[in-house]
Amino acid sequence: MKTELYIDRTKNRNNLIKAGYRHAGKTIVTDYSLITIGNADKEKIKDKIRRLIMGMNKEILSKKYTKEAKERIIAQIMEYLEEEKEKYPQMLHEQLREYCQVQIEEILGFGAIQPYINDPEVSDIMVNGPGKGNVFVERNGILYCVDEHYEDSQQIMNVIEMIVGPVGRVIDESNPMVDARLSDGSRFNAIIPPLALNGPCFSIRKFHQNVSLEDMVEKYGTLTWDVVEVLKAFVVARLNILASGGTGSGKTTLLNTISEFIPDDERIITIEDAAELKINKTNLLRWETRKSNAEGRGEVVIRELVRNALRARPDRIIVGEVRGEEALDMLQAMNTGHSGSLTTGHANSSVDMLSRLETMVLMAGMDLPSRAIREQISSALDVIVHTKRLKDGRRRIENISFVEGMDEEDIVLTDFMVYDMNKDKLIPTMKKSRVLDKLKDIDFTRFDVKLPDWFLKQMEK
Repeated sequence: MKTELYIDRTKNRNNLIKAGYRHAGKTIVTDYSLITIGNADKEKIKDKIRRLIMGMNKEILSKKYTKEAKERIIAQIMEYLEEEKEKYPQMLHEQLREYCQVQIEEILGFGAIQPYINDPEVSDIMVNGPGKGNVFVERNGILYCVDEHYEDSQQIMNVIEMIVGPVGRVIDESNPMVDARLSDGSRFNAIIPPLALNGPCFSIRKFHQNVSLEDMVEKYGTLTWDVVEVLKAFVVARLNILASGGTGSGKTTLLNTISEFIPDDERIITIEDAAELKINKTNLLRWETRKSNAEGRGEVVIRELVRNALRARPDRIIVGEVRGEEALDMLQAMNTGHSGSLTTGHANSSVDMLSRLETMVLMAGMDLPSRAIREQISSALDVIVHTKRLKDGRRRIENISFVEGMDEEDIVLTDFMVYDMNKDKLIPTMKKSRVLDKLKDIDFTRFDVKLPDWFLKQMEK
Protein backbone atom coordinates (compact mmCIF):
# COMPACT_ATOMS: atom_id res chain seq x y z
CA MET A 1 0.00 0.00 0.00
CA LYS A 2 1.50 3.33 -1.09
CA THR A 3 1.97 6.46 0.94
CA GLU A 4 -0.29 9.35 -0.18
CA LEU A 5 -0.14 13.08 0.27
CA TYR A 6 -3.33 14.61 1.64
CA ILE A 7 -4.50 18.21 1.96
CA ASP A 8 -7.07 19.43 4.47
CA ARG A 9 -8.53 22.62 3.00
CA THR A 10 -9.66 23.80 6.46
CA LYS A 11 -7.32 26.60 7.53
CA ASN A 12 -5.98 26.77 11.08
CA ARG A 13 -5.76 29.84 13.31
CA ASN A 14 -2.63 31.00 11.48
CA ASN A 15 -4.51 30.87 8.16
CA LEU A 16 -2.45 27.85 6.98
CA ILE A 17 -3.75 24.80 5.14
CA LYS A 18 -3.10 21.46 6.83
CA ALA A 19 -1.09 18.99 4.75
CA GLY A 20 0.63 15.70 5.46
CA TYR A 21 1.18 12.06 4.46
CA ARG A 22 -1.19 9.16 4.99
CA HIS A 23 -0.30 5.46 4.92
CA ALA A 24 -2.78 2.62 5.32
CA GLY A 25 -5.44 5.13 6.33
CA LYS A 26 -3.29 6.57 9.11
CA THR A 27 -1.68 10.01 9.21
CA ILE A 28 2.07 9.64 9.63
CA VAL A 29 3.17 13.28 9.06
CA THR A 30 1.33 16.52 9.57
CA ASP A 31 3.08 19.75 8.61
CA TYR A 32 1.45 23.09 7.90
CA SER A 33 4.63 24.39 6.20
CA LEU A 34 4.40 21.79 3.41
CA ILE A 35 1.90 23.90 1.46
CA THR A 36 4.55 26.54 0.53
CA ILE A 37 8.30 26.79 0.25
CA GLY A 38 9.43 28.87 3.21
CA ASN A 39 11.86 31.79 3.08
CA ALA A 40 14.55 29.78 4.83
CA ASP A 41 14.32 27.06 2.17
CA LYS A 42 14.42 29.69 -0.58
CA GLU A 43 17.63 31.12 0.83
CA LYS A 44 19.17 27.64 0.94
CA ILE A 45 18.16 26.99 -2.67
CA LYS A 46 19.49 30.37 -3.78
CA ASP A 47 22.80 29.78 -1.97
CA LYS A 48 23.10 26.29 -3.45
CA ILE A 49 22.52 27.58 -7.01
CA ARG A 50 25.12 30.30 -6.50
CA ARG A 51 27.67 27.78 -5.26
CA LEU A 52 26.87 25.50 -8.20
CA ILE A 53 27.56 28.30 -10.66
CA MET A 54 30.75 29.44 -8.94
CA GLY A 55 31.99 25.87 -8.97
CA MET A 56 31.72 25.61 -12.73
CA ASN A 57 34.64 25.83 -15.14
CA LYS A 58 36.16 29.33 -15.08
CA GLU A 59 36.26 29.41 -18.87
CA ILE A 60 32.49 28.93 -18.99
CA LEU A 61 31.92 31.60 -16.36
CA SER A 62 34.04 34.10 -18.28
CA LYS A 63 31.68 33.64 -21.24
CA LYS A 64 28.48 33.24 -19.27
CA TYR A 65 26.58 35.66 -21.50
CA THR A 66 27.17 33.60 -24.65
CA LYS A 67 24.48 31.20 -25.84
CA GLU A 68 26.56 28.06 -25.18
CA ALA A 69 27.55 29.09 -21.66
CA LYS A 70 23.98 30.03 -20.79
CA GLU A 71 22.77 26.60 -21.89
CA ARG A 72 25.40 24.90 -19.70
CA ILE A 73 24.44 26.98 -16.66
CA ILE A 74 20.71 26.40 -17.16
CA ALA A 75 21.30 22.65 -17.54
CA GLN A 76 23.26 22.63 -14.26
CA ILE A 77 20.43 24.38 -12.41
CA MET A 78 17.80 22.08 -13.93
CA GLU A 79 19.81 19.04 -12.84
CA TYR A 80 19.90 20.39 -9.30
CA LEU A 81 16.15 21.07 -9.49
CA GLU A 82 15.39 17.42 -10.29
CA GLU A 83 17.39 16.34 -7.24
CA GLU A 84 15.74 18.92 -5.00
CA LYS A 85 12.22 17.84 -6.00
CA GLU A 86 12.56 14.64 -3.98
CA LYS A 87 12.65 16.67 -0.75
CA TYR A 88 9.27 18.27 -1.42
CA PRO A 89 5.78 16.92 -2.09
CA GLN A 90 4.59 17.07 -5.69
CA MET A 91 2.23 19.92 -4.93
CA LEU A 92 5.26 22.20 -4.39
CA HIS A 93 7.21 21.19 -7.49
CA GLU A 94 5.75 24.04 -9.57
CA GLN A 95 6.70 26.56 -6.89
CA LEU A 96 10.20 25.13 -6.83
CA ARG A 97 10.52 25.36 -10.61
CA GLU A 98 9.28 28.96 -10.61
CA TYR A 99 11.76 29.95 -7.92
CA CYS A 100 14.65 28.35 -9.81
CA GLN A 101 13.51 30.24 -12.92
CA VAL A 102 13.71 33.50 -10.94
CA GLN A 103 17.29 32.63 -10.02
CA ILE A 104 18.15 31.88 -13.65
CA GLU A 105 16.76 35.27 -14.74
CA GLU A 106 18.75 37.01 -12.00
CA ILE A 107 21.99 35.23 -12.95
CA LEU A 108 21.64 35.29 -16.73
CA GLY A 109 18.97 37.91 -17.30
CA PHE A 110 18.05 41.30 -15.89
CA GLY A 111 16.48 40.20 -12.60
CA ALA A 112 13.68 42.47 -11.41
CA ILE A 113 13.17 44.25 -14.74
CA GLN A 114 13.11 41.10 -16.89
CA PRO A 115 9.29 41.21 -17.35
CA TYR A 116 9.60 44.71 -18.80
CA ILE A 117 12.47 43.71 -21.07
CA ASN A 118 10.11 41.07 -22.48
CA ASP A 119 7.12 43.45 -22.71
CA PRO A 120 6.90 44.89 -26.25
CA GLU A 121 4.74 47.79 -25.04
CA VAL A 122 7.48 49.13 -22.73
CA SER A 123 9.81 51.60 -24.45
CA ASP A 124 11.99 52.81 -21.55
CA ILE A 125 13.17 51.26 -18.28
CA MET A 126 14.82 53.35 -15.55
CA VAL A 127 16.42 52.03 -12.36
CA ASN A 128 17.22 54.80 -9.87
CA GLY A 129 18.97 52.60 -7.31
CA PRO A 130 18.14 49.72 -4.95
CA GLY A 131 14.92 49.49 -2.95
CA LYS A 132 11.20 49.83 -3.59
CA GLY A 133 9.92 52.74 -5.66
CA ASN A 134 13.11 53.05 -7.68
CA VAL A 135 12.13 51.30 -10.91
CA PHE A 136 10.16 53.21 -13.55
CA VAL A 137 8.96 52.11 -16.98
CA GLU A 138 7.45 54.00 -19.88
CA ARG A 139 4.52 52.39 -21.64
CA ASN A 140 2.78 54.15 -24.55
CA GLY A 141 4.58 57.37 -23.67
CA ILE A 142 3.45 57.42 -20.01
CA LEU A 143 5.86 56.88 -17.09
CA TYR A 144 4.93 54.45 -14.27
CA CYS A 145 6.61 53.43 -11.01
CA VAL A 146 6.46 49.63 -10.67
CA ASP A 147 6.63 47.28 -7.68
CA GLU A 148 9.57 45.24 -8.98
CA HIS A 149 12.92 46.38 -7.60
CA TYR A 150 16.47 45.37 -6.75
CA GLU A 151 17.19 44.55 -3.12
CA ASP A 152 20.73 45.90 -3.04
CA SER A 153 23.38 47.69 -5.10
CA GLN A 154 25.22 44.48 -5.95
CA GLN A 155 22.23 43.14 -7.88
CA ILE A 156 22.19 46.31 -9.99
CA MET A 157 25.96 46.12 -10.54
CA ASN A 158 25.57 42.51 -11.74
CA VAL A 159 23.10 43.66 -14.41
CA ILE A 160 25.30 46.59 -15.47
CA GLU A 161 28.40 44.39 -15.79
CA MET A 162 26.41 41.75 -17.66
CA ILE A 163 25.48 44.34 -20.31
CA VAL A 164 28.73 46.29 -20.67
CA GLY A 165 31.10 43.30 -20.53
CA PRO A 166 30.19 41.61 -23.84
CA VAL A 167 30.44 44.89 -25.81
CA GLY A 168 33.89 45.75 -24.49
CA ARG A 169 32.90 48.57 -22.15
CA VAL A 170 34.30 48.99 -18.61
CA ILE A 171 32.65 50.56 -15.59
CA ASP A 172 34.32 51.07 -12.22
CA GLU A 173 35.17 53.87 -9.80
CA SER A 174 37.73 55.36 -12.18
CA ASN A 175 35.26 55.15 -15.09
CA PRO A 176 31.84 55.51 -13.42
CA MET A 177 29.76 56.32 -16.51
CA VAL A 178 29.14 54.11 -19.53
CA ASP A 179 27.08 53.97 -22.73
CA ALA A 180 26.46 50.59 -24.31
CA ARG A 181 23.86 48.62 -26.21
CA LEU A 182 21.94 45.41 -25.73
CA SER A 183 22.15 42.60 -28.26
CA ASP A 184 18.91 43.80 -29.90
CA GLY A 185 20.25 47.33 -30.34
CA SER A 186 18.54 48.89 -27.31
CA ARG A 187 20.39 51.86 -25.83
CA PHE A 188 21.92 51.53 -22.35
CA ASN A 189 23.38 54.14 -20.01
CA ALA A 190 24.67 53.59 -16.47
CA ILE A 191 26.28 55.68 -13.74
CA ILE A 192 27.61 54.37 -10.44
CA PRO A 193 29.07 55.78 -7.20
CA PRO A 194 30.86 57.99 -6.38
CA LEU A 195 29.01 60.05 -9.01
CA ALA A 196 25.61 58.45 -8.33
CA LEU A 197 24.61 59.27 -4.76
CA ASN A 198 21.54 56.98 -4.83
CA GLY A 199 23.66 53.96 -5.69
CA PRO A 200 24.23 52.44 -9.13
CA CYS A 201 21.50 53.33 -11.61
CA PHE A 202 20.84 52.77 -15.28
CA SER A 203 18.34 53.35 -18.07
CA ILE A 204 17.42 51.29 -21.11
CA ARG A 205 15.88 52.78 -24.23
CA LYS A 206 14.40 49.72 -25.88
CA PHE A 207 14.73 49.24 -29.59
CA HIS A 208 11.53 47.99 -31.21
CA GLN A 209 12.68 45.65 -33.93
CA ASN A 210 9.28 45.01 -35.44
CA VAL A 211 8.09 48.58 -36.07
CA SER A 212 6.99 48.40 -39.69
CA LEU A 213 5.65 51.10 -41.97
CA GLU A 214 2.18 49.74 -41.30
CA ASP A 215 2.76 50.15 -37.54
CA MET A 216 4.02 53.72 -37.99
CA VAL A 217 0.91 54.60 -39.97
CA GLU A 218 -1.93 52.50 -38.58
CA LYS A 219 -0.85 51.58 -35.04
CA TYR A 220 1.09 54.63 -33.82
CA GLY A 221 -0.21 57.29 -36.22
CA THR A 222 3.26 58.83 -36.56
CA LEU A 223 2.98 58.89 -40.35
CA THR A 224 0.25 58.89 -42.98
CA TRP A 225 0.56 57.06 -46.28
CA ASP A 226 0.90 60.40 -48.11
CA VAL A 227 3.84 61.35 -45.88
CA VAL A 228 5.40 57.92 -46.43
CA GLU A 229 5.40 58.47 -50.20
CA VAL A 230 6.79 61.99 -49.79
CA LEU A 231 9.67 60.81 -47.56
CA LYS A 232 10.32 57.94 -49.95
CA ALA A 233 10.60 60.46 -52.79
CA PHE A 234 13.12 62.51 -50.78
CA VAL A 235 15.26 59.43 -50.12
CA VAL A 236 15.34 58.08 -53.69
CA ALA A 237 16.01 61.64 -54.96
CA ARG A 238 19.13 61.60 -52.74
CA LEU A 239 18.22 64.63 -50.66
CA ASN A 240 20.28 65.07 -47.49
CA ILE A 241 17.91 64.61 -44.56
CA LEU A 242 18.33 65.45 -40.88
CA ALA A 243 15.79 64.18 -38.32
CA SER A 244 15.70 66.51 -35.31
CA GLY A 245 13.78 66.38 -32.04
CA GLY A 246 13.99 65.97 -28.30
CA THR A 247 14.89 62.86 -26.32
CA GLY A 248 12.45 60.03 -26.97
CA SER A 249 10.66 61.85 -29.78
CA GLY A 250 11.19 59.01 -32.27
CA LYS A 251 14.17 60.26 -34.32
CA THR A 252 15.99 56.91 -34.48
CA THR A 253 12.81 54.99 -35.29
CA LEU A 254 12.07 57.45 -38.10
CA LEU A 255 15.63 57.10 -39.42
CA ASN A 256 15.28 53.31 -39.42
CA THR A 257 12.00 53.60 -41.30
CA ILE A 258 13.10 55.94 -44.07
CA SER A 259 16.41 54.12 -44.57
CA GLU A 260 14.38 51.21 -45.91
CA PHE A 261 13.62 53.39 -48.96
CA ILE A 262 17.28 53.43 -50.03
CA PRO A 263 17.65 51.42 -53.27
CA ASP A 264 19.22 47.99 -52.82
CA ASP A 265 22.07 48.68 -55.27
CA GLU A 266 23.61 51.42 -53.12
CA ARG A 267 26.48 51.02 -50.63
CA ILE A 268 25.65 52.27 -47.12
CA ILE A 269 27.88 52.99 -44.11
CA THR A 270 26.27 53.56 -40.70
CA ILE A 271 28.29 55.29 -37.97
CA GLU A 272 27.10 55.32 -34.35
CA ASP A 273 28.28 55.65 -30.76
CA ALA A 274 26.23 52.58 -29.88
CA ALA A 275 24.88 50.54 -32.78
CA GLU A 276 21.10 50.98 -32.71
CA LEU A 277 20.12 51.28 -36.35
CA LYS A 278 18.66 48.15 -37.93
CA ILE A 279 18.92 48.55 -41.69
CA ASN A 280 18.04 45.55 -43.82
CA LYS A 281 20.32 46.08 -46.80
CA THR A 282 22.93 43.76 -48.28
CA ASN A 283 25.71 46.24 -49.15
CA LEU A 284 25.94 47.63 -45.64
CA LEU A 285 28.85 48.47 -43.32
CA ARG A 286 28.03 49.09 -39.64
CA TRP A 287 30.69 51.02 -37.73
CA GLU A 288 30.72 51.84 -34.02
CA THR A 289 32.93 54.13 -31.94
CA ARG A 290 35.24 52.79 -29.26
CA LYS A 291 36.01 54.14 -25.80
CA SER A 292 39.58 54.41 -24.54
CA ASN A 293 41.02 51.52 -22.53
CA ALA A 294 42.24 51.59 -18.92
CA GLU A 295 45.48 53.27 -20.05
CA GLY A 296 43.53 56.01 -21.82
CA ARG A 297 44.43 54.79 -25.32
CA GLY A 298 42.53 53.35 -28.27
CA GLU A 299 39.57 55.75 -28.40
CA VAL A 300 37.91 56.10 -31.80
CA VAL A 301 35.31 58.87 -32.16
CA ILE A 302 32.57 59.47 -34.73
CA ARG A 303 34.62 62.15 -36.48
CA GLU A 304 37.40 59.67 -37.32
CA LEU A 305 34.89 57.13 -38.61
CA VAL A 306 33.21 59.73 -40.84
CA ARG A 307 36.58 60.66 -42.32
CA ASN A 308 37.44 57.01 -42.90
CA ALA A 309 34.02 56.40 -44.48
CA LEU A 310 34.88 58.85 -47.26
CA ARG A 311 37.63 56.45 -48.38
CA ALA A 312 35.35 53.40 -48.38
CA ARG A 313 33.33 54.38 -51.46
CA PRO A 314 29.93 54.82 -49.81
CA ASP A 315 26.86 55.90 -51.74
CA ARG A 316 25.27 57.02 -48.49
CA ILE A 317 26.61 57.78 -45.02
CA ILE A 318 24.19 57.47 -42.11
CA VAL A 319 25.35 58.95 -38.80
CA GLY A 320 23.13 57.81 -35.93
CA GLU A 321 23.42 61.17 -34.20
CA VAL A 322 25.62 64.25 -34.57
CA ARG A 323 26.32 65.91 -31.25
CA GLY A 324 29.79 67.44 -31.56
CA GLU A 325 32.72 68.22 -33.82
CA GLU A 326 31.81 65.39 -36.23
CA ALA A 327 29.08 67.73 -37.60
CA LEU A 328 31.73 69.47 -39.70
CA ASP A 329 32.88 66.23 -41.34
CA MET A 330 29.28 65.14 -41.88
CA LEU A 331 28.47 68.42 -43.66
CA GLN A 332 31.61 68.16 -45.77
CA ALA A 333 30.64 64.62 -46.78
CA MET A 334 27.20 65.87 -47.86
CA ASN A 335 28.90 68.61 -49.89
CA THR A 336 31.44 66.34 -51.62
CA GLY A 337 29.37 63.88 -53.58
CA HIS A 338 27.73 61.85 -50.82
CA SER A 339 24.23 63.16 -51.35
CA GLY A 340 21.35 61.23 -49.84
CA SER A 341 23.03 61.01 -46.44
CA LEU A 342 20.93 60.78 -43.29
CA THR A 343 21.50 61.75 -39.67
CA THR A 344 19.73 62.86 -36.47
CA GLY A 345 20.29 65.59 -33.89
CA HIS A 346 18.81 66.87 -30.63
CA ALA A 347 16.93 70.19 -30.87
CA ASN A 348 13.68 71.83 -29.83
CA SER A 349 12.80 72.95 -33.37
CA SER A 350 14.12 72.99 -36.92
CA VAL A 351 15.46 76.53 -36.42
CA ASP A 352 17.22 75.50 -33.20
CA MET A 353 18.74 72.53 -35.06
CA LEU A 354 20.48 74.90 -37.47
CA SER A 355 21.87 76.92 -34.54
CA ARG A 356 23.09 73.74 -32.86
CA LEU A 357 24.81 72.61 -36.05
CA GLU A 358 26.65 75.91 -36.20
CA THR A 359 27.80 75.48 -32.60
CA MET A 360 28.89 71.89 -33.23
CA VAL A 361 31.00 72.95 -36.23
CA LEU A 362 32.77 75.50 -34.01
CA MET A 363 33.56 72.63 -31.57
CA ALA A 364 35.81 71.18 -34.28
CA GLY A 365 38.31 73.95 -33.55
CA MET A 366 38.15 75.46 -37.02
CA ASP A 367 38.41 79.24 -36.97
CA LEU A 368 35.63 79.81 -39.48
CA PRO A 369 33.41 82.89 -39.73
CA SER A 370 29.73 82.38 -38.97
CA ARG A 371 28.70 83.12 -42.53
CA ALA A 372 31.04 80.44 -43.91
CA ILE A 373 29.59 77.88 -41.50
CA ARG A 374 26.03 78.79 -42.41
CA GLU A 375 26.81 78.57 -46.11
CA GLN A 376 28.24 75.10 -45.51
CA ILE A 377 25.08 74.05 -43.64
CA SER A 378 22.68 75.57 -46.18
CA SER A 379 24.40 73.93 -49.15
CA ALA A 380 24.71 70.54 -47.43
CA LEU A 381 21.23 70.03 -45.97
CA ASP A 382 18.04 69.76 -47.98
CA VAL A 383 15.37 68.56 -45.53
CA ILE A 384 14.86 68.78 -41.76
CA VAL A 385 12.18 66.49 -40.31
CA HIS A 386 11.38 67.62 -36.77
CA THR A 387 9.79 65.08 -34.43
CA LYS A 388 8.05 65.71 -31.14
CA ARG A 389 6.56 63.70 -28.29
CA LEU A 390 3.17 65.10 -27.29
CA LYS A 391 1.99 65.42 -23.68
CA ASP A 392 -0.08 62.24 -23.96
CA GLY A 393 3.00 60.26 -25.04
CA ARG A 394 2.22 60.08 -28.77
CA ARG A 395 5.11 60.73 -31.15
CA ARG A 396 4.45 62.91 -34.17
CA ILE A 397 6.34 64.71 -36.93
CA GLU A 398 5.86 68.38 -36.05
CA ASN A 399 7.04 69.76 -39.37
CA ILE A 400 9.02 68.97 -42.52
CA SER A 401 11.14 71.93 -43.62
CA PHE A 402 13.29 72.68 -46.65
CA VAL A 403 16.67 74.40 -46.34
CA GLU A 404 16.51 76.98 -49.11
CA GLY A 405 19.94 78.62 -48.83
CA MET A 406 21.23 81.94 -47.48
CA ASP A 407 19.44 85.27 -47.21
CA GLU A 408 22.12 87.82 -46.38
CA GLU A 409 23.42 86.44 -43.05
CA ASP A 410 20.80 83.82 -42.15
CA ILE A 411 19.77 80.39 -43.40
CA VAL A 412 16.30 80.37 -44.96
CA LEU A 413 13.85 77.59 -43.99
CA THR A 414 10.55 76.89 -45.74
CA ASP A 415 7.88 74.82 -44.02
CA PHE A 416 6.77 72.13 -46.44
CA MET A 417 4.34 70.34 -44.10
CA VAL A 418 3.13 71.37 -40.63
CA TYR A 419 1.37 69.28 -37.97
CA ASP A 420 -2.24 70.24 -37.26
CA MET A 421 -3.20 69.28 -33.71
CA ASN A 422 -6.96 69.27 -34.43
CA LYS A 423 -6.68 67.03 -37.48
CA ASP A 424 -3.79 65.03 -35.96
CA LYS A 425 -1.84 64.98 -39.19
CA LEU A 426 0.66 66.90 -41.30
CA ILE A 427 -0.86 69.51 -43.59
CA PRO A 428 1.01 70.69 -46.73
CA THR A 429 1.66 74.44 -46.87
CA MET A 430 1.84 74.49 -50.70
CA LYS A 431 4.73 76.97 -50.57
CA LYS A 432 7.18 77.12 -53.44
CA SER A 433 10.67 75.75 -52.76
CA ARG A 434 13.94 75.42 -54.67
CA VAL A 435 14.41 71.95 -53.12
CA LEU A 436 11.43 70.65 -55.09
CA ASP A 437 13.26 71.61 -58.30
CA LYS A 438 15.70 68.77 -57.59
CA LEU A 439 12.82 66.30 -57.88
CA LYS A 440 11.30 67.42 -61.18
CA ASP A 441 13.38 65.30 -63.55
CA ILE A 442 13.21 62.06 -61.55
CA ASP A 443 11.09 59.15 -62.74
CA PHE A 444 9.57 58.12 -59.41
CA THR A 445 7.59 55.27 -60.94
CA ARG A 446 10.91 53.45 -61.37
CA PHE A 447 11.22 53.42 -57.57
CA ASP A 448 7.56 52.53 -57.01
CA VAL A 449 6.82 55.95 -55.49
CA LYS A 450 3.18 57.02 -55.75
CA LEU A 451 3.21 60.75 -55.08
CA PRO A 452 -0.06 62.36 -53.92
CA ASP A 453 -1.75 64.80 -56.27
CA TRP A 454 -1.16 67.81 -54.03
CA PHE A 455 2.59 67.08 -54.08
CA LEU A 456 2.66 66.97 -57.88
CA LYS A 457 0.81 70.31 -58.02
CA GLN A 458 3.30 71.84 -55.60
CA MET A 459 6.23 70.68 -57.76
CA GLU A 460 4.69 72.43 -60.76
CA LYS A 461 4.85 75.84 -59.07
